Amino acid sequence: MRPLLARSPLVRRLSQTVAALPVYHGSALADAPPAFTEVGLRYTQYAEDSLADDKVLFGSKDRYDIDITQLWIEAPVGASWSIALDLQNDYQTGASPWFVGATADGNPGVIMSGASIQDNRVEVGVTTRYFWADGNAGFNLVHSKEDDYEALAWSMDAAWNANGNATTWSVSASSSHDTVEPTQERIPVFIDSETLDTHSLYFGVSQILSRTAVVKVGLSYTYSEGFLSDPYKLRDQRPEEHHRYTLATGLRQHFIRLGGSLNADYRYYSDDWGSQSHTVSLGWVQPFDRHTVNPYLRYYSQGQADFFSPIADFTSDYYSDDYRLSSFGALTAGLRWTLELGDWIAEVQLERYVSDHSWGTFGGGEAPALVDFWRGTVGVIWRFD
Repeated sequence: MRPLLARSPLVRRLSQTVAALPVYHGSALADAPPAFTEVGLRYTQYAEDSLADDKVLFGSKDRYDIDITQLWIEAPVGASWSIALDLQNDYQTGASPWFVGATADGNPGVIMSGASIQDNRVEVGVTTRYFWADGNAGFNLVHSKEDDYEALAWSMDAAWNANGNATTWSVSASSSHDTVEPTQERIPVFIDSETLDTHSLYFGVSQILSRTAVVKVGLSYTYSEGFLSDPYKLRDQRPEEHHRYTLATGLRQHFIRLGGSLNADYRYYSDDWGSQSHTVSLGWVQPFDRHTVNPYLRYYSQGQADFFSPIADFTSDYYSDDYRLSSFGALTAGLRWTLELGDWIAEVQLERYVSDHSWGTFGGGEAPALVDFWRGTVGVIWRFD
């Protein structure tokens, strides 16, 4: 019994390979198969802060802890191909908001689901990639299964160079089919089985401005149709269609005298549920003899969905008091460190995320269940011929 974290942007980020900042889709991939085989193992621990006493009307104040273990192997195949296998296991425990009621003085208060939630998710992904002189193309197939949620997804992408390799164009398409079958436990659930289909398109271009600077612009569109509500929240009722649009820009600037690089990114998001968001990311990558240090900072501001209400409202056609659909601002600060020892690479990453309604740039009601969390990662990579 848990909210559908598989659909949460936060947990989708946790499910990806941990990285300090996004890299460029096309220019991050060389136009030749890897020269070695890579095997990696990574462990991530994600822990949400407990809710404050004055925010909870009933139930446990403790929230989610998630343990994530990732194992992958990538190898060249012949002169023009590579193949990769990714395995991931997530174990989740904790409590989640069921609905938001009102205290005696009229302020929002959270009714929690209790501390009995436990779930295990296993994901398997296979990727194959073909390389040619001026580009590469890949195909990825992923299957994910947990107690109450199953997803099958595929994606295709391609990147090719032009203008004397100064320009890289990139496109991708993806699709997933998800099935939710909620578990019937302490919190009543009123559906047996529902499905959700999601399709995405992306187009981007990166341009080398000088021998020390690269800039990129990307556009994406995502369409979801099916069951988009959360069965573990009281009367959560959302539209059965969701259109999402993003515009992302970024700059990579290397400073020769300092020997380091500045990463700067901006992302704008808008959807047909009335929500918008801005994300600004800044990071510094400083290599030394055998190790690299990467501190980074992100600011995020989101406007609420049209049907969000900070206190339960059962009179409208569409309604949700999910804090993830509210207006708020958030700051993320992190540090990633890697060490190279011959064929081995060790990595450590620590990240802190904090959110508050007053930090946002949009108006709207304040959700009492906003989340703060810590995330820590350790990993090791072995590369060999």
